[in-house]
Amino acid sequence: MSKTVQIYDSTLRDGAQAEGIAFSLDDKLSIAQRLDDLGVHYIEGGWPNPTNPKDLEFFLQASKNKYKNAKITAFGSTRRANNPPENDAILNTLLDAGTDVVTLFGKSWELHVTHVLRTTPEENVQLIQDSVAYIKSNGREVIYDAEHFFDGYKTDSGYAIETLLAAQDGGASILVLCDTNGGTLPMELRNILSQVKEKVSLPFGIHTHNDSGVGVANSIVAVEMGAVQVQGTFNGYGERCGNANLCSVIPSLELKLGRHCIGTENLSRLMDFSRFLSEVANVFHDHRQPFVGESAFAHKGGVHI
Repeated sequence: MSKTVQIYDSTLRDGAQAEGIAFSLDDKLSIAQRLDDLGVHYIEGGWPNPTNPKDLEFFLQASKNKYKNAKITAFGSTRRANNPPENDAILNTLLDAGTDVVTLFGKSWELHVTHVLRTTPEENVQLIQDSVAYIKSNGREVIYDAEHFFDGYKTDSGYAIETLLAAQDGGASILVLCDTNGGTLPMELRNILSQVKEKVSLPFGIHTHNDSGVGVANSIVAVEMGAVQVQGTFNGYGERCGNANLCSVIPSLELKLGRHCIGTENLSRLMDFSRFLSEVANVFHDHRQPFVGESAFAHKGGVHI
């Protein structure tokens, strides 16, 4: 079992989807530099697409900077059902971002295949495989995010696995299982991961949301089950109830599970970064956050004091 867990930060995309948070281009570039200094492995800069020029500009500006620890990563969806990969605007704009790494997300849940993509389950499997293969053939590392994986697995486990195998066959470097609705509980997640591990050969990662208040717990359970990458946001920013809070995940993995994430020498910088991020986001810093909150090690009273 690997002692290193990759930290994949999605603050600049998922975090920016939180109510009341909007990062300017300069904000994103400043945060990216601080994330690199902190030692994260991947920085997801956003979704460059024809209708989102600010994110595309971020990648163009970021390409002029040198990052010593992190790989800047573009995020986007698999191709549209009626487009061959080479003619798909989404895929080609991802390539235009010029990053060494592209994260593609695809549908794992038949409900979304039929009601959102409005295509067949068979076609969805094909578009996952050839989208990954097209990006890979252009010299990029491809991280595959299986969106709504746990909901899809609970509905039809066989089909959810089939979508993972399509990404694996297409050339993805890792399969990231996403609890996009944040509704999976830790024991349930553990049971599903134990089954998934028997069906795929690629390493896997985890991407959890916090709608049930267990985003951090689920991330830790996934690492215990063999996940080699944790995706999340600092301060837990994200849509609805937020994403797994990397300010809690990282110290728990480093100090309690003995895994290497950003290195123990950088743990003491987490609180400073957390406060910096709150200031840039222009939101109140949660002083009751574990590890990085002002009250985390304060004692007012009680027998143990």
